[in-house]
Amino acid sequence: MQSSGFSEELTTDFGYKTIPLAEKTAQMDAVFRSVAEKYDLMNDLMSLGVHRLWKRLTVALSQARLGDKVLDVAGGTGDLAELFSKLVGQKGKVTLSDINTVMLQRGRDRLIDAGCTDNCQVLQANAEALPLMDDQFDCVSIAFGLRNITNKMLALQSMYRVLKPGGRLLVLEFSKPVLAPLRALYDCYSFSVIPKLGQRIANDAASYQYLVESIRRHPDQESLKLLVLSAGFDQCEYHNFSGGIVALHRAWKF
Repeated sequence: MQSSGFSEELTTDFGYKTIPLAEKTAQMDAVFRSVAEKYDLMNDLMSLGVHRLWKRLTVALSQARLGDKVLDVAGGTGDLAELFSKLVGQKGKVTLSDINTVMLQRGRDRLIDAGCTDNCQVLQANAEALPLMDDQFDCVSIAFGLRNITNKMLALQSMYRVLKPGGRLLVLEFSKPVLAPLRALYDCYSFSVIPKLGQRIANDAASYQYLVESIRRHPDQESLKLLVLSAGFDQCEYHNFSGGIVALHRAWKF
């Protein structure tokens, strides 16, 4: 049988663009290399500091305790890992993981500055194929990282695999505001203000344009819950923060 001469190239989203699947990891790497230096400052400015509260609420709802082992995936500049480090204490262990070298370096520096080196380690890893043994973590978290991963199902399955039975997954991510007026206001702010702020502060409007577009392409609360359950988790619930601008999904492996 003769070949038709045509080949189907697998594609994925990159904000509102459609790109070849094989290119997304490199393009995401470029985005985060570009924004790393001003990443924490931009988070404070874009959310008016509220992202700190969202992360504290996530840790408070994690059920993590003294002596637990925690993995923070796509942990970026390490703010969530720092909070977990103080919660699990010297008998616990926190692993900060990220695929991006520059972001991971900033996360490591934060943990050193905070005096968290005794119970923390850093690991450069792709969330879709975590190079870790099965059934070893009490808690796995990922904050504002899942929407940037090429294959979300593979990443969720990888996180499921490394969790102990009885372990918890925490997915903190931008979501869909529950009230129509809030959605309209949020859209206006996102598309009118955030890219301009990115240009002014980080000299990079394009990366922040991608940011707001990627939020709109990310699954809403119910869709993400179904995706988490499809990845193998036995139970999943979510909590809306700030009217659903952000949602925390908690899932369990029994």
